Amino acid sequence: MLKTLETVRPLMLNEMQEARRRIANSIVRTPLVRLDLGAGFPDIRLKLENLQATNSYKLRGAVNAVAMLTESERQLGVWTISAGNAGQGVAYAARQAGVPCTVVAIETAPESKLARMRALGATLITVPYEAAWRALGDRAYPGVAGTFVHPFDDHNFIAGHSTMGFEILEDAPDTVAVIGAIGGGGLITGVASALKALKPEIKIWGAEPETAAPAALSFSMGSAQVFTDWKASFVDGAGGKSLFPRMWERLKPVVEGSIVVSLDETKAAMRLMAEKARVIAEGAGSLSLAAALTGKAGKGPIVAIVSRQHRFAEVLRPRRAVCTLNPPGPCRSPSAGAGSFDTTQFLEPDARSMLQQHDCLAVLARPRTNKTLSQVQDRRSSGGFGGPDLPETLEGIHSQRRPNDRE
Repeated sequence: MLKTLETVRPLMLNEMQEARRRIANSIVRTPLVRLDLGAGFPDIRLKLENLQATNSYKLRGAVNAVAMLTESERQLGVWTISAGNAGQGVAYAARQAGVPCTVVAIETAPESKLARMRALGATLITVPYEAAWRALGDRAYPGVAGTFVHPFDDHNFIAGHSTMGFEILEDAPDTVAVIGAIGGGGLITGVASALKALKPEIKIWGAEPETAAPAALSFSMGSAQVFTDWKASFVDGAGGKSLFPRMWERLKPVVEGSIVVSLDETKAAMRLMAEKARVIAEGAGSLSLAAALTGKAGKGPIVAIVSRQHRFAEVLRPRRAVCTLNPPGPCRSPSAGAGSFDTTQFLEPDARSMLQQHDCLAVLARPRTNKTLSQVQDRRSSGGFGGPDLPETLEGIHSQRRPNDRE
């Protein structure tokens, strides 16, 4: 069912507070982890949204958007468009609500993400990137019925993302800047809306890859722009071909601008997170750190939002492992009680080789409760950083090029 488009309007503080209460039992209150890089570097903290149940911040918006549908809208079922992260979030929320879900999925999406959407009960219709892009603008796809949940241009979806802003200022009230990747613009708009309401002087920056930077172009031109030099890259979760005019209206009052980083800078940020924080993030999830390291957002304290984790960092989900965080050594399975298992046994050979050489990576074991998250944060803040250089095979893993699942 095609809904009448709501007029773009600012998020109100009470809406964001209500969204926080609404989704509290469905999302993880993710930790902030200080990235200690030493003298000469900005003071950076990582907001680990890769620890959500679907390994992406998208769960916040999806749960709120589905919860806000009317009963008649839910009865029709829901559908969305995604290359993986938004689709998982909407499928998760739909399963919680007991309603059917369809995802028009970009055909080049990682098989692991397609499999997880199916496991969450979604019916998938795979389509070429261009068809999905058109459908995002049309809010319709031939043969798909139900209530459409837009993965970024949706007031309630964005309100769900805003809940992250409350957590950031509660955990780090001295924060002077926050950086988040821009694809569609929903993440940065939501977080910025909450932060500006609570601390108007704070600076909010987007981050985009040099191959796909329509937001930066839009800020420079003063209006929503098409990025004509768009190229696919391993940064497949951010950076679009254009910034939708409605999203430009949403983000321009609350976002300072967008910092453009090179692919090499993004790779370096991915390696740095793996080496220093034991976090394996996707290219899009690393853009914020890459942007922080340019110095364009100042000396800090800066919060860089790690919006999603790398698909090779999801392999322990079948065993629900909790990593001990003191490599080398195995991880233990809570469901199995005593005993342990090889943390790399489910991996493809190239990824297994990488992780075995790099010991046990904390991000592979998604914490299950807030208590566990606190233990993870305490352990990290007291040490546990450092480690050998990542093997060269990591660059090969990250060199895959896929169309984007926009932020």
